[in-house]
Amino acid sequence: MPRFYVDTALRPGTSVLLPEDSAHHAVHVLRVQGGDEITLFNGRGGEYAARIASIQRLKLLVDVLAHRAVERESPLRMVLVQGVSAGERMDFTVRKAVELGVAEIQPVLAASSVARPKGERAAARHAHWQKIAIAACEQCGRNRIPTVHPMVAASEYRGGAGTKILLSPAAELRFSQAAKAGEEFTVAAGPEAGFNAAEEAAFLDAGFVPARLGARVLRTETAGLAALAALSALRGDF
Repeated sequence: MPRFYVDTALRPGTSVLLPEDSAHHAVHVLRVQGGDEITLFNGRGGEYAARIASIQRLKLLVDVLAHRAVERESPLRMVLVQGVSAGERMDFTVRKAVELGVAEIQPVLAASSVARPKGERAAARHAHWQKIAIAACEQCGRNRIPTVHPMVAASEYRGGAGTKILLSPAAELRFSQAAKAGEEFTVAAGPEAGFNAAEEAAFLDAGFVPARLGARVLRTETAGLAALAALSALRGDF
């Protein structure tokens, strides 16, 4: 059943207009018709059974029918600190991290990052990644929208909570050993060429522990996602 995010209060017995982007997708991609049943969610808990009342070009009116108190969140709180990668790689990472249950994504600009958006371009990329997170929630069934934070320099990042792991192929500690306890994890993954020594030192000062994902060197768009999946297998709902 098609699912759509609407950033407004929802109440059974009322009607809402879908946002234009969602209406375009519904009409021209999903080919919905009047009377079709859909699901709405607004990120504030649960989801709503709904029915398409009318379609007038890209004005798609939806009747809200009933609230369903269902959540599909991971039992873990996972934060991904991701070195900004170029083009589709970063989009892919954001999309799949949301599918894997991430709670927050913090993009960080490293010295070796190929993509280095600034000013308006940085703001546009941030908004773009948040839209990707919303679309991923529509697809995978999540009713809570993960936050994609604005970019910060990797050398200046001092956040993170719970067990903090820096992915490093040179580390002696295995990821499964670093993630053996806890329900809250912050995982940092570098961009295409990784973090430099100063950036790694900053992560260590912030309490991160280096750990490796096997004997192979993983690509930037693979490493963080592999860590999230491993956490779900080791400690979560896989």
